[in-house]
Amino acid sequence: MKKRLLSLLLVVVFVFALVACGNTDGDGEKKKSTKMTMGTGGTAGTYYGYGGVLGQYIKNKAGIEVTVVSTDGSKANIQGIDAGNYQLGTVQSDVMAYAWEGTRAFKEDGKVDSFRVVAGLYAESVQLITMKKDIKTVADLKGKTVSIGAPGSGVYFNAIDVLEAAGLSEKDIKPQYQSFADSTDALKDGKIDAAFIVAGAPTPAITELCTTNDAYLVPIDGAVSKKLMDSCPFYTEYVIPAGTYEGQDKDVTTVTVKATLIVSASATEEDVYNLTAAIFDNIDAIKAENGKGAELSVENATSGMTVPFHKGAAKYFKEKGVEVEAK
Repeated sequence: MKKRLLSLLLVVVFVFALVACGNTDGDGEKKKSTKMTMGTGGTAGTYYGYGGVLGQYIKNKAGIEVTVVSTDGSKANIQGIDAGNYQLGTVQSDVMAYAWEGTRAFKEDGKVDSFRVVAGLYAESVQLITMKKDIKTVADLKGKTVSIGAPGSGVYFNAIDVLEAAGLSEKDIKPQYQSFADSTDALKDGKIDAAFIVAGAPTPAITELCTTNDAYLVPIDGAVSKKLMDSCPFYTEYVIPAGTYEGQDKDVTTVTVKATLIVSASATEEDVYNLTAAIFDNIDAIKAENGKGAELSVENATSGMTVPFHKGAAKYFKEKGVEVEAK
């Protein structure tokens, strides 16, 4: 009986030893799974919902624990990575360039270079939404109460760029500095006449507004878009297809920047390679969960970037036949 108990005890000890070995590295240290926090945007925008989908694939396919948090958007995400609060973030390509160069939104704060590019994700269209029938062009905003995003935000600078291309300035309107959700609420309540919202279309806040109210998009096209694109290389023309929103029976032409996933420069090459693969090896599945996944491709991910890629992402894209600048 004693021999049987001793044998059983030895088996139990052996099993626990195997489990312990399976959770240690070659030096006998216990393995620690990587944890990352991803800064996105407001809960009514595309960043937050899409970030949640990407976070799940990074967790399930790369084994990296990702916590997705709602933030004030691009600038806040870059600053959060710089402060060490976030390790991943979704940002506008133009704001990312401002940070890297220390211009516009980062003129006072100074240059930030503690992040690297993982990949371009999708087109972020500049959407001018209104419920006022007398607003048909950007020029019609003169004298109107218009939400142009938080001061210093990507939306703010996009709005200012569009206004200037139409011959207007911030002084020619009655500016309000609101989030997407606050803008749509203010439109419904008649407190503002129009709002700039920069996000992938369809944008949840605009979808909800157009479904319950007689709202529509104002085109940003013709001479306005040409002047804008000539003066700033971040913008390209983009068409929001008819039917994207309730009541939208025609294509609407506007301009766009690119939503981009960035990562802390201090992240390991292995982790960034694995999280990049987790996204781009699962494009069809991601597309099925979020429509913006349809824009995921190696070509789109690597084009138009003015900031260096992380070496882990560059390694993945090189395996797919595309070489990018890495640092």
